[in-house]
Amino acid sequence: MARKPALPDPPQPAPASAFAALAALRGSLPAGPGPEPATADQASPFGKRIVVRRERKGRAGKTVTVVRGIELTGQALDALAREMRQALGTGGGIEDGAIVLNGDLSARASEWLTARGAQRVVSGN
Repeated sequence: MARKPALPDPPQPAPASAFAALAALRGSLPAGPGPEPATADQASPFGKRIVVRRERKGRAGKTVTVVRGIELTGQALDALAREMRQALGTGGGIEDGAIVLNGDLSARASEWLTARGAQRVVSGN
């Protein structure tokens, strides 16, 4: 005759909340190195000074807003430019490491950058 399988342990009652479960685990976890202190440069993707200016020269009479001084490259700059275009409701692109927005949006772009954490935004013309 075959042996009967052992009965599984009875299920433990679920904690009242997920935070209670984390608090119960806190004592069993080893101490980590802790968070690194964030400097002003690491806290924000923006450079020390961002210049927002309007341009028309060489653009067939169309006014564009150019944002320079953002210290991002590649896909990170593309993602920020996309987010900025969507927030301001305009088109644009990236030229030579600068974000170019269609239209005269220098005031709105400055406000958006300040709200996102840029420390120093300078308006060109």
